[in-house]
Amino acid sequence: MRDFARGGARPDPLGLAFDAARGAAVRGEVPVGAVVMRDGVVLAVAGNRPRTDRDPTAHAEILAIRAACAALDDERLTGCDLYVTLEPCAMCAGAISFARIRRLYFAASDPKGGAVENGPRFFNQPTCHHAPEVYGGLRESEAAALLRDFFRDRRP
Repeated sequence: MRDFARGGARPDPLGLAFDAARGAAVRGEVPVGAVVMRDGVVLAVAGNRPRTDRDPTAHAEILAIRAACAALDDERLTGCDLYVTLEPCAMCAGAISFARIRRLYFAASDPKGGAVENGPRFFNQPTCHHAPEVYGGLRESEAAALLRDFFRDRRP
C-alpha cells in the first residue's frame, strides 16, 4: 500500500494504471492496467496476466480487486475506487459489483468486450446487486493508441 493521504504528492491513479498496462504489454499481455484506491491510499496496482498465469480470470481488474481485498483483509471494497485503462468485461463488472466498489473510472470504451457502456450494460441490469458510479472516456485516446499499437505489432 502506498499512503499519499498524509502529505506528499497526490498519486495519479490512472497514470499508475497506464504504467501497469504498459508493463503487461512488455510481457506480451493485452495492455490493460487497474488501480484500487481508498482515501488517497493506493491499495493495489495490477496489469493483465492471463497468459503469464495461465488463468483466464487474471484480468487487471480482478487481480487489483484481489490484492486490495487482501490488503484490507475484507471481501468488500466499500469506499474504494477502481481506475482501469479499458472498459471492464462482464466478468470484471460482476467482480466490481460484488466487491462493492464505490466508483469506476475507465479510459477507453470496448464496443466488442465491454460490459459497462457496451454489451450487457451489467450495472443497469435488475439482477445487479451494486452499481458503482461510472466515469468513462478518461484519457481515452491514449488508451486506444496503446491497444491499437499492441495489436498492430502482433498482426502480420
